[in-house]
Amino acid sequence: MPEKPFPPAKSPDRSAVRVLLRLWPYVRPVRKRWITAALVAVVASCLSLVIPLVLKWMVDGPVADRDPGGVWLGALYLLLLGVAEAALFGFRRWLVARPLAGVEARMRSELYARLQRLPIAFHDRWASGQLLSRGTTDLMLVRMFLAFPLTFLLVNGVTILAGYVLLLAQDWTLGLVLLTPVLPLVVLCSLFESRYGVAARTAQDQVGDLTTVVEESVLGIRIIKGFGRHRSQARAFRELSERLRGTELVKARLLATIWAVITVVPELAIGAALVLGTVRVADGELSAGTLVAFLTTALALRWPVESIGFLLAMSQEAVTATERYFEVMDAEEESDPAPADAVPAGGPKDGPDGGPDGVRFENVSFRHPDAPEDAPPVLDGVDLHIRPGETLALVGGTGSGKTTLTSLVPRLHEVTGGRILLDGEDIALMGRERLRSLVSVAFEEPTLFSAGVGENVLMGAGEGAGEPELRRALAVAQADGFVDRLPEGAATRVGEQGLSLSGGQRQRLALARAVVGRPRFLILDDPLSALDVHTEARVEAALREVLRETTALVVAHRPSTVMLADRVALLSGGRIAAVGTHQELLRDSEEYAWLMSGGKERR
Repeated sequence: MPEKPFPPAKSPDRSAVRVLLRLWPYVRPVRKRWITAALVAVVASCLSLVIPLVLKWMVDGPVADRDPGGVWLGALYLLLLGVAEAALFGFRRWLVARPLAGVEARMRSELYARLQRLPIAFHDRWASGQLLSRGTTDLMLVRMFLAFPLTFLLVNGVTILAGYVLLLAQDWTLGLVLLTPVLPLVVLCSLFESRYGVAARTAQDQVGDLTTVVEESVLGIRIIKGFGRHRSQARAFRELSERLRGTELVKARLLATIWAVITVVPELAIGAALVLGTVRVADGELSAGTLVAFLTTALALRWPVESIGFLLAMSQEAVTATERYFEVMDAEEESDPAPADAVPAGGPKDGPDGGPDGVRFENVSFRHPDAPEDAPPVLDGVDLHIRPGETLALVGGTGSGKTTLTSLVPRLHEVTGGRILLDGEDIALMGRERLRSLVSVAFEEPTLFSAGVGENVLMGAGEGAGEPELRRALAVAQADGFVDRLPEGAATRVGEQGLSLSGGQRQRLALARAVVGRPRFLILDDPLSALDVHTEARVEAALREVLRETTALVVAHRPSTVMLADRVALLSGGRIAAVGTHQELLRDSEEYAWLMSGGKERR
């Protein structure tokens, strides 16, 4: 499956703040607890700055006066400050854990709902692993950012500001010495943020590629084992893993570099302040208690300063994760211009004779959205009428557009020219929910979900359908026999993609799902291709009864399937080349006769 090209990791107008502000609608419901938690963390962090003041009092007071009682009292103050700081940080964690887990759950739910509303063209372009990584790894990074880096960028910023105010208040000369690294650190952090953002985007995209390979290998394990391709798959996985490893090492080097710089530069400033302060104490210009308090305050600011690189790295990963999340959320949904129950003005629901008009294709054209401009359309000027209650077989060579034509009826793809009418009503003006309640589809490749057999079949029925509808549908598809032999009957859970069943069994269950709701219009894309001759005959006999009650379009490759139809349409080169009965087309169309003779299909 071709992947959608990824946007550049650092576009000229990219703003980390603007990207992260898009999270506000999700954070707003829990803003009170988050703000309370941030304030609690600020108070807890600032308590650590009170400790140097207590030490100054102890050194200049009880220690200088040789007062043991005062020393013990000061030790008690320090113990209480430490316990209070720990309790406040624990309380902050409790405040944010549950609401931020709820934020992550809400974002994941909205992403899933969005994926259901996005058009098939979107899913054709995007690898499933990329979508999976957005719903798992990326949202975990967003939650971690809201819980830790976002809070502590504020907390550490306030702590550093308050700490420098205390340093300048204690001794402005030594305070200025510690301020000298600020400007170069700001420049280095800006450069680090830019480069780390690029590496973080690359790594998260590579995680998506790796997830795609793992998913495809699991789903295609029978092919891999059947053709002995485990070594080549392992090699492909290893190559992607090595690429991701290389990117992670780039991130690690960047983080190590900024961490080393942020650690060494302030340490040099603290060392210079220690030497200068010691000289001033020796000269009697500064008290020993003031120097102790100054150095203790400076050391208390080490973690808030040193953590800046770590917090910026996590923030950049969150920015990238947020961008990737909203790439999906910003994708254009399937358009639905009319309310679900609307009937267009002047759009007749009956044909010219006053009765239902069946299905009409009027000058229908289709071109894939991402096709080159000079590429011919898949369908070009298709005109076709399926009468009410009629079954029309659609025949054509490989690549003639049969499956594309059938996908236009339930609007899995949108026509790019012309229109399709159901009983005189333009489907483009119908709500999708209403349209898809009228049209039922069975695809050539049957897809089953990890659920019970009955659940899979009843997905095609409306609310309130139960055992009677299920048994009827299974009987039509000649699936009741093998279903009853399953360990738990219709309640038996099928494996992922239904791979615990044979191809013919999966196809019969997909057919049962298509007919269980007694649809008004039925689209069948080669529904019997995986059945043996005897089962096919039984299914065809039961299916004839269903087709009498509906208007159906059946893609057919074999004469036995064609015989289910009242008429046949030959699709060739994206156009309807001939319409008639099976015998008429055998007589009048050389291409149709060639296809029905079992010859190799033209490409």
